[in-house]
Amino acid sequence: MATAATGESPHATTIVAITFDGGVVMAGDRRATMGNLIASRDIEKVFHADEFSAVGIAGAAGLAVEMVRLFQVELEHYEKLEGTTLSLEGKANRLATMIRGNLGLAMQGLAVVPLFAGYDPESEQGRIFSYDVTGGRYEETRYHSVGSGSLFARGALKKLFRDGLSAEDAVTCSVQALYDAADDDSATGGPDLTRRIFPVVAVVGAEGYRRLADDEVGAVVETVLAGRMARPGGPGAPLT
Repeated sequence: MATAATGESPHATTIVAITFDGGVVMAGDRRATMGNLIASRDIEKVFHADEFSAVGIAGAAGLAVEMVRLFQVELEHYEKLEGTTLSLEGKANRLATMIRGNLGLAMQGLAVVPLFAGYDPESEQGRIFSYDVTGGRYEETRYHSVGSGSLFARGALKKLFRDGLSAEDAVTCSVQALYDAADDDSATGGPDLTRRIFPVVAVVGAEGYRRLADDEVGAVVETVLAGRMARPGGPGAPLT
């Protein structure tokens, strides 16, 4: 239900996550909207949760950022107290509890719907967790997306995903998916070449969390855009 608060507060969209052989990539566009206005062109929606996990935000931007900051502090506090990191399942469950605590505001239209992903040392693979506004937690396989452009991004990921992806290929898939989301969803921002504003892309694997530098993401964006000049709809998937 739309309220005055939802129209006056910045909202963040779109986040994608995709697994590769040995980890997971998370990426987010940089646009925040406030009704029909662009509230920010360079907001960051993908954050370092801890050494082996990342969290992306969609929904009410201010509340989401505060939730992420508290989540980061809690994970760090647990590690200092226990001398070890919380399991990936434990981190996902803790975030679910925090989302549930925001249910009252969510019912007023100020929902926060993060996407959580990380590297699981036990299974030696990347895992992705999605949520609903009530704090329901769901483990996704292979890829997922959240936010207003998520349907278009997920369609792109479905088309592009294949088993055995490398980290570099997963990064390209995530940029392609965000491009498709921006192509059909006005609340999702595409790459801004004039201002050199590119998606935030993070890779999480056995070596830990790493945010790609703007130059690295820019090189991928330029390759994607070059391909779109010849094929605006993006790369096709084989029919068999």
